[in-house]
Amino acid sequence: MSAAATLAEALKPLRADPARAAVLLDVDGTLAPIVRHADDAHVPEPTRAQLIAVAKRYGVVACVSGRQATTARRIVSLGSIAYVGAHGSELLRPGGTEVDLDADVAAHEDAVRSFAHDAWSDELHRLRVRREDKRAIAAYHWRGAPDEEAAEEAVRAVAERAQAAGLATHWGRKVLEVRPPVAIDKGRGVRRLLQAADVGAALYVGDDLTDLDAFAGLRDLAAEGRLEAVVCVGVRSDETPERLLEEADLLVDGPLGVRALLTALLD
Repeated sequence: MSAAATLAEALKPLRADPARAAVLLDVDGTLAPIVRHADDAHVPEPTRAQLIAVAKRYGVVACVSGRQATTARRIVSLGSIAYVGAHGSELLRPGGTEVDLDADVAAHEDAVRSFAHDAWSDELHRLRVRREDKRAIAAYHWRGAPDEEAAEEAVRAVAERAQAAGLATHWGRKVLEVRPPVAIDKGRGVRRLLQAADVGAALYVGDDLTDLDAFAGLRDLAAEGRLEAVVCVGVRSDETPERLLEEADLLVDGPLGVRALLTALLD
């Protein structure tokens, strides 16, 4: 069976009743190619055009990102869909202006920001570690640093300090996130997004370990009888974690493969 035939078969439950289907996509590495400097990320116009068409046809369309919801919306440049930001802790509804922050996470926002202020150092600046303020999450990126090995070592010292302070740490691809000591994951965010939605089938597309939480969240909803069909798609690249490849129902090759998937949703 060809890859195209496999994709078409997998998408049948969504295409059968688009009004009751949810299409959920990660942003970086999925809709937008990974770039050396995160601020340069953008969704290519051909992909964006397909996403606009999908948003018009399907009942729920959302981007689920590790970035803040407002930042994800800027990168995608589409206001008519929902955004689940900061790994599930933020929810920005279609056309909304106010970001809804998970109450359990919000309770620790001041503590995380205070830690981030105190942990920043001249050494991190010299090594060109890039810090990112996601309200209740502080991120430290070293992708593109002149000496990535030294930068990572300095960031690991930040992680040890955060753990000693009672905060949670999470590692991604060349990034450390310091988080509140409460559950934060894309699965929780996806469940919150779909809580009141009338959907019977859901698709999730992602490329990193954090997307496994979204896979699990949707599969739990199916096990509870709240979804009739779930399709979890992994986006393959040189950096894709092995676990994602193993747990995905289907694989596509990079952002171009995601664009082909969006096209298949419209056929």
